[in-house]
Amino acid sequence: MRAYAPGSAERASLRAAIDATRTQAPHALSQHIGGEAGDGGGASLELRAPHRHDLVLGQARLASAADATRAVAAALDAWRSWSTAPWESRAAVFLRAADLLSGPWRDRLNAATILGQSKSVHQAEIDSACELIDFWRWNVHFAERIQAEQPLSPPGQLNRLEYRPLEGFVLAITPFNFTSIAGNLPTAPALMGNTVVWKPATTQLLAAEVIMQVLEAAGLPPGVVNLVAGPGAVISEAVLTHPRLAGVHFTGSTATFEQLWSTVAANLGQYKTYPRLVGETGGKDFILAHRSASREALLVGLLRGAFEYQGQKCSAASRAYVPHSVWAELRAPLAAATEAIPVGDPADFATFMGAVIDEPSYRKHEEVMSRARADAHLTLVAGGECDSSVGWFVRPTIYETDDPRHELMQRELFGPILSVYPYPDSEWDSVLGLVDSTSPYALTGAVFADDRRVIDEAASRLRHAAGNFYVNDKPTGAVVGQQPFGGARLSGTNDKAGSALNLVRWVSARAIKETFVPATDWRYPHQDAD
Repeated sequence: MRAYAPGSAERASLRAAIDATRTQAPHALSQHIGGEAGDGGGASLELRAPHRHDLVLGQARLASAADATRAVAAALDAWRSWSTAPWESRAAVFLRAADLLSGPWRDRLNAATILGQSKSVHQAEIDSACELIDFWRWNVHFAERIQAEQPLSPPGQLNRLEYRPLEGFVLAITPFNFTSIAGNLPTAPALMGNTVVWKPATTQLLAAEVIMQVLEAAGLPPGVVNLVAGPGAVISEAVLTHPRLAGVHFTGSTATFEQLWSTVAANLGQYKTYPRLVGETGGKDFILAHRSASREALLVGLLRGAFEYQGQKCSAASRAYVPHSVWAELRAPLAAATEAIPVGDPADFATFMGAVIDEPSYRKHEEVMSRARADAHLTLVAGGECDSSVGWFVRPTIYETDDPRHELMQRELFGPILSVYPYPDSEWDSVLGLVDSTSPYALTGAVFADDRRVIDEAASRLRHAAGNFYVNDKPTGAVVGQQPFGGARLSGTNDKAGSALNLVRWVSARAIKETFVPATDWRYPHQDAD
């Protein structure tokens, strides 16, 4: 991972890539169908930087239903050869893509993410470079382990499992907030021999365009991954009801995933095979502190967990439970540190937080802050301000609440707002129940404590409250190969991106038994006379 320290060559190289991306804008953002890049048949789109209303980064014609239909046809056509290609050939494409991204394409994709998604330098590096490189390399490693998983063959037999791709195409729907997720969701099924129709978020199109170019440079055959960017309803209408839909790989809102699931369920009778549904959705992620917690570690965990990338991580901490004794010591330094967070243009390397992604997100947070000013159950600790004059900027904000079931302790806002419930030190046991039952989600959570018995108790009582559980660390920043990511309840199907658990969803195993010396008598010994 690169640090981009002052005076380093990597810092100068990234800065040059950001300048080039900015000065060469607006970039042509294409649909990629069957190996050909071109305009869609839908409405025009102008992509602007979230932190600079005046910076037009890209222009595109969005995909129409006809484009989506063409993408399905291209995927099905490519399936015939890609699904039977040697495993090593498929793996080589993504290993090469990882090497290209770790070298000559790194700055370009980071620059696209910094400008297009308003990510700080560090957040772009750990996402669009490191995590996507890790996905492509580790997925090959995990797939290799799956291939090696074979059944027992007793004397006289050869038994084997053939890990076939699904019979049809996969629809990958990706969000704006992680370039690595946008790159992984279509390519994980592709590695396993599937072909894909990929619908990225339109607000992430600048980086998505670069991802497609990296894959094409790595030798991905035409039609294996087809990018169609357009309105969700338009794409879904053409794709979700197709008889050859074999799977959906999704990251986004809970409401959208439930709508996709309902559509698939309503059309079960017309599919060639039951579609696999893999989704990572919402979160209302928690930090729970015990009175034995390190104050310094807790402060850093709250700040980074809640405010890195403007809180626009599915795993971002947005509710916290802190003992009165700890809160009395922590409140003032936490407020001061929050107010000191640099918010601005991420092209400035001093920036910690950029802007939220678009106007609807900004307006939602503006409304929450407006209502909070008249809410008797909320006390502003820090922030509480928005500014849209230059970009969609929302200040990092902390509210203290005396109501542990306040709306802000339950509702996912997907932004830089943290709600803190200070609880009596003696009520640790009841707070564990609150943490478990307050939110319908179960994505990530963290406990801060130095008492081992307390840590073990929290891990046991909160066993189903988070798919990724952190001890004395922020609830964000899962690393591929180290913390497979995903949650249950209304946070998704918990198929753990970055592990073999996800990849096995994209294969349909065939068991093959070969008998070397077949039986020649249909009778069994017990039938013989005494």
